[in-house]
Amino acid sequence: MTRGTAVFTSIAANYLPKARVLAQSVKNIAPDAQFYLMLVDEPPSDFQLDAEPFDAVIRLTDLAIDNLQGWVFSHSIVELCTAVKGLAAQYCLARPDCDRVIYFDPDMVIFDRFAELEQALTDASIVLTPHQSEPEADYEAVMDNEMASLKHGVFNMGFFGIAATSEGHRFADWWSERLKHFCLDDIERGLFTDQKWANLIPCFFDDYCVLRSPAFNVATWNITTRRVEGTLEGGVTVNGESLGFYHFSGFDSGDQELMLNKYGAKSDTLQALRVWYLNACEAAGQSNVAIRRYQYGFYEGGETITLEERRLYRARIDLQCAFPDPFSAHPKGGYSAWYRVNVGEPGSAVSILSLTETTSTRAAIHQFAQWLRQRALLYGSYSHKRFFLMVLYYGLRLFAKGAR
Repeated sequence: MTRGTAVFTSIAANYLPKARVLAQSVKNIAPDAQFYLMLVDEPPSDFQLDAEPFDAVIRLTDLAIDNLQGWVFSHSIVELCTAVKGLAAQYCLARPDCDRVIYFDPDMVIFDRFAELEQALTDASIVLTPHQSEPEADYEAVMDNEMASLKHGVFNMGFFGIAATSEGHRFADWWSERLKHFCLDDIERGLFTDQKWANLIPCFFDDYCVLRSPAFNVATWNITTRRVEGTLEGGVTVNGESLGFYHFSGFDSGDQELMLNKYGAKSDTLQALRVWYLNACEAAGQSNVAIRRYQYGFYEGGETITLEERRLYRARIDLQCAFPDPFSAHPKGGYSAWYRVNVGEPGSAVSILSLTETTSTRAAIHQFAQWLRQRALLYGSYSHKRFFLMVLYYGLRLFAKGAR
Protein backbone atom coordinates (compact mmCIF):
# COMPACT_ATOMS: atom_id res chain seq x y z
CA MET A 1 0.00 0.00 0.00
CA THR A 2 3.04 2.30 0.20
CA ARG A 3 2.37 3.73 -3.27
CA GLY A 4 0.53 6.97 -2.63
CA THR A 5 2.12 7.38 0.82
CA ALA A 6 4.09 10.54 1.53
CA VAL A 7 6.30 10.68 4.62
CA PHE A 8 8.00 13.82 5.87
CA THR A 9 9.94 15.28 8.75
CA SER A 10 10.80 18.90 9.59
CA ILE A 11 14.28 20.09 10.57
CA ALA A 12 16.93 22.77 10.66
CA ALA A 13 20.24 21.60 9.22
CA ASN A 14 21.68 20.62 12.62
CA TYR A 15 19.17 17.72 12.71
CA LEU A 16 20.14 16.41 9.29
CA PRO A 17 21.94 13.29 10.67
CA LYS A 18 18.86 12.28 12.67
CA ALA A 19 16.64 12.86 9.64
CA ARG A 20 18.91 10.60 7.58
CA VAL A 21 18.58 7.80 10.13
CA LEU A 22 14.79 8.21 10.14
CA ALA A 23 14.48 8.33 6.34
CA GLN A 24 16.65 5.25 5.89
CA SER A 25 14.54 3.32 8.41
CA VAL A 26 11.41 4.21 6.42
CA LYS A 27 13.04 3.20 3.13
CA ASN A 28 14.13 -0.13 4.62
CA ILE A 29 10.52 -1.03 5.40
CA ALA A 30 8.53 0.93 2.80
CA PRO A 31 10.81 1.58 -0.19
CA ASP A 32 7.96 2.89 -2.35
CA ALA A 33 6.97 5.60 0.12
CA GLN A 34 8.00 9.12 -0.93
CA PHE A 35 10.11 10.77 1.77
CA TYR A 36 10.08 14.58 1.91
CA LEU A 37 12.55 16.61 3.96
CA MET A 38 11.01 19.87 5.23
CA LEU A 39 14.14 22.00 5.64
CA VAL A 40 13.76 25.42 7.31
CA ASP A 41 17.48 26.17 7.00
CA GLU A 42 20.25 26.32 4.41
CA PRO A 43 21.62 22.83 3.73
CA PRO A 44 25.34 22.11 4.20
CA SER A 45 27.50 23.05 1.23
CA ASP A 46 28.17 19.40 0.40
CA PHE A 47 24.48 18.40 0.51
CA GLN A 48 23.57 16.38 -2.61
CA LEU A 49 20.00 15.09 -2.81
CA ASP A 50 21.02 12.15 -5.03
CA ALA A 51 23.26 10.88 -2.23
CA GLU A 52 20.59 11.24 0.48
CA PRO A 53 17.76 8.90 1.56
CA PHE A 54 15.25 11.69 0.78
CA ASP A 55 13.19 11.86 -2.39
CA ALA A 56 12.61 15.61 -2.29
CA VAL A 57 13.25 18.71 -0.19
CA ILE A 58 10.54 21.19 0.78
CA ARG A 59 11.80 24.72 1.41
CA LEU A 60 10.10 27.61 3.20
CA THR A 61 9.58 29.34 -0.14
CA ASP A 62 7.43 26.38 -1.27
CA LEU A 63 4.87 27.10 1.45
CA ALA A 64 1.99 29.59 1.52
CA ILE A 65 3.48 32.12 3.97
CA ASP A 66 2.96 35.88 3.73
CA ASN A 67 5.86 38.16 4.72
CA LEU A 68 8.17 35.17 5.02
CA GLN A 69 11.16 36.96 6.58
CA GLY A 70 9.09 38.57 9.33
CA TRP A 71 7.22 35.34 10.00
CA VAL A 72 10.42 33.32 10.31
CA PHE A 73 12.01 35.95 12.57
CA SER A 74 9.04 35.68 14.96
CA HIS A 75 9.85 32.05 15.78
CA SER A 76 12.61 30.29 17.66
CA ILE A 77 14.26 27.39 15.86
CA VAL A 78 12.00 24.84 17.61
CA GLU A 79 8.88 26.91 16.98
CA LEU A 80 9.76 27.31 13.30
CA CYS A 81 10.37 23.59 12.72
CA THR A 82 6.95 22.82 14.24
CA ALA A 83 5.05 25.81 12.81
CA VAL A 84 5.59 24.52 9.26
CA LYS A 85 4.28 21.00 9.91
CA GLY A 86 0.69 21.75 8.94
CA LEU A 87 1.75 23.70 5.85
CA ALA A 88 4.12 20.92 4.76
CA ALA A 89 1.32 18.36 5.23
CA GLN A 90 -0.88 20.50 2.97
CA TYR A 91 1.94 20.65 0.42
CA CYS A 92 2.14 16.84 0.33
CA LEU A 93 -1.62 16.33 0.26
CA ALA A 94 -1.92 18.70 -2.71
CA ARG A 95 0.10 16.33 -4.89
CA PRO A 96 -2.13 14.23 -7.16
CA ASP A 97 -0.25 11.02 -6.31
CA CYS A 98 -0.67 11.43 -2.54
CA ASP A 99 -3.34 9.32 -0.82
CA ARG A 100 -2.02 9.84 2.70
CA VAL A 101 0.74 11.73 4.49
CA ILE A 102 2.60 10.55 7.60
CA TYR A 103 4.81 12.74 9.73
CA PHE A 104 7.63 11.51 11.99
CA ASP A 105 9.85 13.65 14.19
CA PRO A 106 13.46 13.48 12.98
CA ASP A 107 14.53 11.70 16.18
CA MET A 108 12.30 8.70 15.50
CA VAL A 109 13.23 5.35 13.96
CA ILE A 110 10.79 2.98 12.23
CA PHE A 111 11.39 -0.70 12.98
CA ASP A 112 8.24 -2.50 11.79
CA ARG A 113 4.46 -2.37 11.26
CA PHE A 114 4.46 0.54 8.80
CA ALA A 115 1.63 -1.14 6.88
CA GLU A 116 -0.56 -0.85 10.00
CA LEU A 117 -0.13 2.93 9.95
CA GLU A 118 -1.20 3.01 6.31
CA GLN A 119 -4.18 0.78 7.07
CA ALA A 120 -5.21 3.08 9.90
CA LEU A 121 -5.32 5.92 7.35
CA THR A 122 -7.63 3.83 5.20
CA ASP A 123 -10.01 3.45 8.13
CA ALA A 124 -9.74 7.05 9.45
CA SER A 125 -8.77 10.49 8.15
CA ILE A 126 -6.60 11.48 11.13
CA VAL A 127 -4.31 9.13 13.06
CA LEU A 128 -2.65 10.04 16.35
CA THR A 129 -0.69 8.49 19.21
CA PRO A 130 -0.95 9.57 22.87
CA HIS A 131 2.02 10.21 25.12
CA GLN A 132 0.69 7.52 27.46
CA SER A 133 -1.80 4.74 26.79
CA GLU A 134 -1.88 3.25 30.30
CA PRO A 135 -2.18 4.97 33.71
CA GLU A 136 0.97 5.29 35.81
CA ALA A 137 1.27 3.22 38.98
CA ASP A 138 3.15 5.60 41.31
CA TYR A 139 3.00 9.32 42.02
CA GLU A 140 6.51 10.17 40.84
CA ALA A 141 5.75 8.72 37.40
CA VAL A 142 2.40 10.55 37.43
CA MET A 143 4.26 13.83 37.95
CA ASP A 144 6.94 13.04 35.37
CA ASN A 145 4.65 11.67 32.68
CA GLU A 146 0.91 12.18 33.09
CA MET A 147 1.27 15.74 34.39
CA ALA A 148 3.70 16.47 31.56
CA SER A 149 0.99 15.39 29.10
CA LEU A 150 -1.46 17.80 30.72
CA LYS A 151 1.16 20.52 30.35
CA HIS A 152 2.48 19.77 26.86
CA GLY A 153 -0.43 18.01 25.16
CA VAL A 154 -2.26 14.69 25.37
CA PHE A 155 -1.11 13.57 21.90
CA ASN A 156 2.52 13.41 20.88
CA MET A 157 2.60 15.20 17.53
CA GLY A 158 6.00 13.74 16.78
CA PHE A 159 3.78 11.39 14.79
CA PHE A 160 0.55 11.97 12.94
CA GLY A 161 -1.14 10.74 9.79
CA ILE A 162 -3.62 12.47 7.50
CA ALA A 163 -5.60 10.83 4.71
CA ALA A 164 -6.39 12.73 1.51
CA THR A 165 -10.10 12.82 2.32
CA SER A 166 -12.37 15.82 2.78
CA GLU A 167 -12.06 15.44 6.57
CA GLY A 168 -8.30 15.04 6.30
CA HIS A 169 -8.00 18.21 4.24
CA ARG A 170 -10.29 20.04 6.66
CA PHE A 171 -8.03 19.07 9.56
CA ALA A 172 -4.83 20.02 7.70
CA ASP A 173 -6.32 23.40 6.78
CA TRP A 174 -7.42 24.12 10.36
CA TRP A 175 -4.20 22.96 12.00
CA SER A 176 -1.88 24.72 9.56
CA GLU A 177 -3.76 27.98 10.12
CA ARG A 178 -3.46 27.67 13.91
CA LEU A 179 0.24 26.87 13.69
CA LYS A 180 0.87 29.72 11.27
CA HIS A 181 -0.31 32.20 13.90
CA PHE A 182 -0.03 30.47 17.28
CA CYS A 183 2.85 27.98 17.26
CA LEU A 184 4.58 29.22 20.40
CA ASP A 185 6.50 27.66 23.24
CA ASP A 186 4.48 29.62 25.81
CA ILE A 187 3.25 27.32 28.56
CA GLU A 188 1.88 30.23 30.61
CA ARG A 189 -0.55 31.04 27.80
CA GLY A 190 -1.50 27.40 27.36
CA LEU A 191 0.60 26.87 24.23
CA PHE A 192 3.33 24.34 23.54
CA THR A 193 4.24 24.73 19.88
CA ASP A 194 1.97 22.47 17.79
CA GLN A 195 0.93 19.93 20.41
CA LYS A 196 -1.68 21.63 22.59
CA TRP A 197 -3.80 22.37 19.52
CA ALA A 198 -4.16 18.63 18.95
CA ASN A 199 -6.11 18.37 22.22
CA LEU A 200 -9.03 19.90 20.29
CA ILE A 201 -9.10 17.25 17.55
CA PRO A 202 -11.69 15.02 19.30
CA CYS A 203 -13.87 18.12 19.75
CA PHE A 204 -13.71 19.41 16.17
CA PHE A 205 -13.34 16.26 14.04
CA ASP A 206 -15.18 12.93 13.88
CA ASP A 207 -13.06 10.76 11.61
CA TYR A 208 -9.97 10.24 13.75
CA CYS A 209 -8.18 7.24 15.26
CA VAL A 210 -5.95 7.05 18.35
CA LEU A 211 -3.42 4.22 18.12
CA ARG A 212 -3.08 2.90 21.68
CA SER A 213 -0.84 -0.04 20.84
CA PRO A 214 2.25 0.03 23.11
CA ALA A 215 4.42 -0.67 20.06
CA PHE A 216 3.94 2.79 18.53
CA ASN A 217 5.78 5.92 19.68
CA VAL A 218 7.72 4.25 22.48
CA ALA A 219 9.65 6.86 24.48
CA THR A 220 10.97 7.57 27.95
CA TRP A 221 7.62 9.12 28.94
CA ASN A 222 5.80 5.78 28.56
CA ILE A 223 8.37 3.02 29.21
CA THR A 224 7.06 2.61 32.76
CA THR A 225 4.07 0.74 31.31
CA ARG A 226 5.81 -0.82 28.29
CA ARG A 227 8.00 -3.89 28.64
CA VAL A 228 10.68 -3.62 25.93
CA GLU A 229 12.56 -6.87 25.26
CA GLY A 230 14.64 -8.62 22.63
CA THR A 231 17.56 -7.58 20.46
CA LEU A 232 18.05 -5.53 17.33
CA GLU A 233 19.26 -8.64 15.52
CA GLY A 234 16.46 -10.94 16.65
CA GLY A 235 13.68 -8.37 16.92
CA VAL A 236 12.46 -6.03 19.65
CA THR A 237 9.05 -6.45 21.26
CA VAL A 238 6.92 -4.15 23.41
CA ASN A 239 4.52 -5.94 25.77
CA GLY A 240 4.87 -8.91 23.45
CA GLU A 241 4.16 -6.93 20.24
CA SER A 242 6.72 -6.21 17.52
CA LEU A 243 8.18 -2.70 17.97
CA GLY A 244 6.69 -0.27 15.46
CA PHE A 245 8.63 2.96 16.00
CA TYR A 246 10.75 4.43 18.78
CA HIS A 247 11.02 8.10 19.70
CA PHE A 248 14.57 9.06 20.79
CA SER A 249 13.41 12.47 22.05
CA GLY A 250 15.70 14.55 24.27
CA PHE A 251 19.09 13.29 23.08
CA ASP A 252 20.72 16.69 22.60
CA SER A 253 19.40 18.15 25.86
CA GLY A 254 20.37 15.10 27.92
CA ASP A 255 16.76 14.47 29.00
CA GLN A 256 16.63 11.13 27.17
CA GLU A 257 19.58 9.71 29.06
CA LEU A 258 18.34 11.10 32.37
CA MET A 259 14.83 9.65 32.08
CA LEU A 260 16.05 6.39 30.54
CA ASN A 261 18.35 5.83 33.50
CA LYS A 262 15.50 6.68 35.85
CA TYR A 263 12.86 4.38 34.36
CA GLY A 264 14.75 2.00 32.05
CA ALA A 265 18.11 1.41 33.72
CA LYS A 266 17.37 -2.29 34.21
CA SER A 267 16.38 -2.88 30.58
CA ASP A 268 19.29 -4.15 28.48
CA THR A 269 17.16 -3.70 25.37
CA LEU A 270 16.45 -0.02 26.01
CA GLN A 271 20.09 0.66 26.79
CA ALA A 272 21.14 -1.18 23.62
CA LEU A 273 18.69 0.88 21.55
CA ARG A 274 20.26 4.07 22.87
CA VAL A 275 23.79 2.94 22.01
CA TRP A 276 22.65 1.82 18.54
CA TYR A 277 21.01 5.19 17.89
CA LEU A 278 24.08 7.15 18.99
CA ASN A 279 26.22 5.11 16.60
CA ALA A 280 23.70 5.45 13.75
CA CYS A 281 23.59 9.24 14.11
CA GLU A 282 27.38 9.42 14.24
CA ALA A 283 27.62 7.37 11.06
CA ALA A 284 25.13 9.80 9.47
CA GLY A 285 27.41 12.78 10.18
CA GLN A 286 26.38 13.96 13.66
CA SER A 287 29.83 15.32 14.56
CA ASN A 288 30.13 17.32 11.34
CA VAL A 289 26.64 18.73 10.84
CA ALA A 290 25.12 19.12 14.30
CA ILE A 291 27.32 22.09 15.23
CA ARG A 292 26.69 24.17 12.10
CA ARG A 293 25.34 27.71 12.29
CA TYR A 294 21.57 28.17 12.01
CA GLN A 295 20.70 30.42 9.07
CA TYR A 296 18.04 32.41 10.93
CA GLY A 297 19.89 32.71 14.23
CA PHE A 298 21.69 35.93 13.22
CA TYR A 299 21.09 39.34 11.70
CA GLU A 300 22.68 40.10 8.34
CA GLY A 301 25.43 41.94 10.21
CA GLY A 302 26.29 38.79 12.18
CA GLU A 303 24.78 39.70 15.57
CA THR A 304 22.99 36.90 17.41
CA ILE A 305 19.19 37.26 17.60
CA THR A 306 17.82 36.78 21.11
CA LEU A 307 14.46 35.34 22.09
CA GLU A 308 13.56 38.72 23.63
CA GLU A 309 14.01 40.39 20.23
CA ARG A 310 11.88 37.78 18.48
CA ARG A 311 9.09 38.00 21.07
CA LEU A 312 8.88 41.79 20.91
CA TYR A 313 8.76 41.78 17.12
CA ARG A 314 6.02 39.17 17.14
CA ALA A 315 3.93 41.13 19.65
CA ARG A 316 4.14 44.48 17.86
CA ILE A 317 2.29 44.89 14.55
CA ASP A 318 3.77 48.38 14.18
CA LEU A 319 7.28 46.90 14.23
CA GLN A 320 6.31 44.26 11.69
CA CYS A 321 5.07 47.01 9.37
CA ALA A 322 8.12 49.21 9.96
CA PHE A 323 10.63 46.36 9.51
CA PRO A 324 9.17 43.77 7.08
CA ASP A 325 12.63 42.16 6.90
CA PRO A 326 13.91 42.33 10.49
CA PHE A 327 17.08 40.41 9.57
CA SER A 328 18.22 43.25 7.30
CA ALA A 329 21.19 45.43 8.21
CA HIS A 330 19.71 48.60 6.71
CA PRO A 331 22.15 51.52 6.29
CA LYS A 332 19.78 53.82 8.23
CA GLY A 333 19.21 51.20 10.91
CA GLY A 334 17.01 48.12 10.81
CA TYR A 335 15.10 46.37 13.56
CA SER A 336 18.30 45.44 15.40
CA ALA A 337 19.35 49.10 15.62
CA TRP A 338 15.84 50.17 16.67
CA TYR A 339 15.82 47.57 19.45
CA ARG A 340 19.11 48.72 20.91
CA VAL A 341 18.13 52.39 20.81
CA ASN A 342 14.61 51.98 22.18
CA VAL A 343 14.87 48.93 24.43
CA GLY A 344 18.58 48.51 25.07
CA GLU A 345 20.91 45.58 24.89
CA PRO A 346 19.15 42.20 25.24
CA GLY A 347 18.73 41.36 28.91
CA SER A 348 19.25 44.95 30.07
CA ALA A 349 15.77 45.11 31.60
CA VAL A 350 17.02 42.74 34.29
CA SER A 351 20.37 44.38 34.99
CA ILE A 352 18.86 47.85 35.12
CA LEU A 353 17.29 47.02 38.49
CA SER A 354 20.50 45.77 40.10
CA LEU A 355 20.63 48.15 43.06
CA THR A 356 22.98 48.18 46.05
CA GLU A 357 22.93 49.74 49.52
CA THR A 358 25.09 52.61 48.26
CA THR A 359 22.78 53.47 45.37
CA SER A 360 21.30 56.92 45.90
CA THR A 361 17.53 57.37 45.99
CA ARG A 362 17.73 59.51 42.88
CA ALA A 363 19.70 56.89 40.97
CA ALA A 364 17.33 54.13 42.11
CA ILE A 365 14.26 56.08 40.97
CA HIS A 366 15.97 56.85 37.67
CA GLN A 367 16.79 53.17 37.10
CA PHE A 368 13.23 52.12 37.92
CA ALA A 369 11.88 54.79 35.55
CA GLN A 370 14.10 53.44 32.76
CA TRP A 371 12.85 49.93 33.46
CA LEU A 372 9.23 51.15 33.20
CA ARG A 373 10.07 52.77 29.87
CA GLN A 374 11.48 49.51 28.53
CA ARG A 375 8.37 47.68 29.66
CA ALA A 376 6.16 50.31 27.99
CA LEU A 377 7.93 49.79 24.66
CA LEU A 378 6.92 46.14 24.67
CA TYR A 379 3.36 47.24 23.88
CA GLY A 380 1.95 48.80 20.73
CA SER A 381 1.72 52.55 20.17
CA TYR A 382 -1.99 52.67 21.01
CA SER A 383 -1.91 50.31 23.99
CA HIS A 384 -3.42 51.54 27.27
CA LYS A 385 -0.63 49.70 29.12
CA ARG A 386 2.01 51.59 27.15
CA PHE A 387 0.30 54.94 27.85
CA PHE A 388 0.02 54.21 31.59
CA LEU A 389 3.65 53.06 31.93
CA MET A 390 4.95 56.06 30.00
CA VAL A 391 3.00 58.42 32.29
CA LEU A 392 4.64 56.72 35.28
CA TYR A 393 8.02 56.99 33.58
CA TYR A 394 7.79 60.75 33.05
CA GLY A 395 6.34 61.23 36.54
CA LEU A 396 9.23 59.38 38.14
CA ARG A 397 11.78 61.36 36.11
CA LEU A 398 10.33 64.58 37.51
CA PHE A 399 10.26 63.13 41.02
CA ALA A 400 13.88 61.97 40.73
CA LYS A 401 15.08 65.53 40.16
CA GLY A 402 14.13 66.44 43.74
CA ALA A 403 15.52 63.24 45.31
CA ARG A 404 19.01 62.63 46.67
